[in-house]
Amino acid sequence: MLRKMFTALVLVATAFAAYVTMLPDVYALTRSTVISAPPEVVFSHIEDFRKWDAWSPWAKRDPAAKATFSGEPKGRGSVFEWSGNSEVGAGRMTMMQSRSPGGVIIKLDFTKPYEATSDVTFLLKPEAGGTRVTWSMSGRQTFIEKAFCTMMGGMERIVGPDFEKGLANLKAVAEGKKG
Repeated sequence: MLRKMFTALVLVATAFAAYVTMLPDVYALTRSTVISAPPEVVFSHIEDFRKWDAWSPWAKRDPAAKATFSGEPKGRGSVFEWSGNSEVGAGRMTMMQSRSPGGVIIKLDFTKPYEATSDVTFLLKPEAGGTRVTWSMSGRQTFIEKAFCTMMGGMERIVGPDFEKGLANLKAVAEGKKG
């Protein structure tokens, strides 16, 4: 009986490993919303890392997190580093490109709980009644990261709700209903 259970466990583990190996090494996540504010107003809340505390979905998870800002005050060359609890981890965001009011490109480097690099973009387009904001994140994953994400339900389930909450918070701030 024990031998059959061990054999079954090995088969399940082998099948899972084969499945994870076949998954793409890249991931992409995108969320979008329309904000009833001009692109310039929305852009001002995105290009300045110091303003992210008002809308970031992660800011409230660890109010004691240490945050430092360096480089340019806002826009290209600005840097935000943080170190917090297990929910927010530690890392660094560097504004690589900032084009008012069209959007920004950010290099996101996590250092804790694991090391990873992602590309983050915010694209802003005028739309009837306001601005369409599209928040995207993409990057590469190792075998271990793919296995973890698979067990947790994928990036859509892990990070997707945070993007939705962040966009809702950004909408409230840019529309003057919060902050």
